[in-house]
Amino acid sequence: QVQLVESGGGAVQAGGSLRLSCGASGLTFSTYAMGWFRQALGKVGEFVAAIPWSGGTTNYVDSVKGRFTISRDNALNTVYLQMNNLKPEDTAVYFCAADRWGAGSDSFRTYEFWGQGTQVTVSS
Repeated sequence: QVQLVESGGGAVQAGGSLRLSCGASGLTFSTYAMGWFRQALGKVGEFVAAIPWSGGTTNYVDSVKGRFTISRDNALNTVYLQMNNLKPEDTAVYFCAADRWGAGSDSFRTYEFWGQGTQVTVSS
C-alpha cells in the first residue's frame, strides 16, 4: 500500500520560511517523479514544483521561482519543499504526489499517488 505523508506545515508571518517534507512508503521511491501542489480555500488547485525521478531539472510555477526549492533524498524516501520569503498568497493546503518514471510534470493528471496534505498559513 502506497502512502505519502506530508509534514512541516504551520503558521508563519510573511517573509518567513518553512520546509515541507513528504515521506513515501510502499513504492520504489527512486523511480518516481515527485511533485508539490497546493489548494487555497475556495480556489482551484495549482502546481507548485516537481522533481524528476532522475533528480534532474526541476520545475516550478512562476510565482514561487527564486523562493521555493524542491529536493529529494532517495535514501530516506523523502521529498522536500523549502519555502522562503513566504507571502500571504502562499497560504494553502500543500500536497505531495508521485508519478512513476515521470519527468516532473506540472499536470496533476499525471500523478498516480497523493498525500493528505499539510496546511500552510502565511499572515501579513
